[in-house]
Order: sequence, then C-alpha cells, then structure tokens
Amino acid sequence: MFVKTVKVNKGLPMWILCIAVLAAALAVAVWASNRSGLNYVMENEEARREFLNSLGWQVSEEYLDCRIVTIPENFSDIYKSYNNLQREQGFNLLKYRGKTVEIYSYEVYNYPGKPENIIANLIIFEGKLIGGDITCTELDGFMQGLMPETPPEQVTVSTSASEQSAES
Repeated sequence: MFVKTVKVNKGLPMWILCIAVLAAALAVAVWASNRSGLNYVMENEEARREFLNSLGWQVSEEYLDCRIVTIPENFSDIYKSYNNLQREQGFNLLKYRGKTVEIYSYEVYNYPGKPENIIANLIIFEGKLIGGDITCTELDGFMQGLMPETPPEQVTVSTSASEQSAES
C-alpha cells in the first residue's frame, strides 16, 4: 500500500487550502459531466435543421419522417454496434434503455459523391439530442456518425431538365 502525506505550510491559512481542493473537485465534476454526453437542445424544427447545417449538411426544409421508438432494455448485437457508433460521437444510448424517443429523418443534399439517398437521423429524448447518424439508403448503403468524415461539398439543388423546359 502506498500512502502520500502532504505537509502544509503553517503560514498558509487552512481555509485557502480547503477552497483550492473544493475548486479542483468542482472543476473535475464539470469536466466529467461535459464528457458524459453532449447537450444539444432540439425542441423544434428550426433547431434540428440549424444543428445539421452547423455540421455542414444541407438538408430538407422539413423532416421526411418522425418515428416514435422505445430503446430496448437489452441491446442486441445490432444495437450494441449502433451504440458504439453513438459513443464515438460522445453519445450513449445505454442511459436511455426503456425510454421512448423520437427519431427525425432529413434528406441530405450535399453528401460527397452521393447527391441522393442520404438521410440524417436525429434521436431526440425530451427535447435533447441523444444520438444520430448519416445513412445511405441504397442497397449497398452505409452508416456513419453525424460529423462529416470529409467536409461536404456546397451543392445547390437544381431543377431537372424536364422541369426547366416546362418553365420556359
């Protein structure tokens, strides 16, 4: 067993030492609470879109779908794998086992190399973001975290040739 003792300078008042120790403990508690999860408030459509835009994603004006889902008490291998993706982003769905959440899905227009079939999913519990992903819905699709792996291109959505000729 290892024991460390500290000798306090008699000229230093004990209350200053106590305040320093309390301040250090408070700093550690604040740091730990910030590391335990991100705190994004997503109480309305505008906040959700602004969040996705802040990550560089250009998304649909309104969500495509909103599903009400209960996160299972016991995670299957698929849920464990999905939660690993969430944990890499600073989220953790284990805290929400048995809770009912909303999943909002938005179409993404500027995923590099894929102008369509990309969806951004935001998992919301009591108005706060608790997870999410970017998913390619094609047969050989993929799933990644919300943060772009490479910066998205700034793509403008244009009308098709048939729509342009109809406008003329």
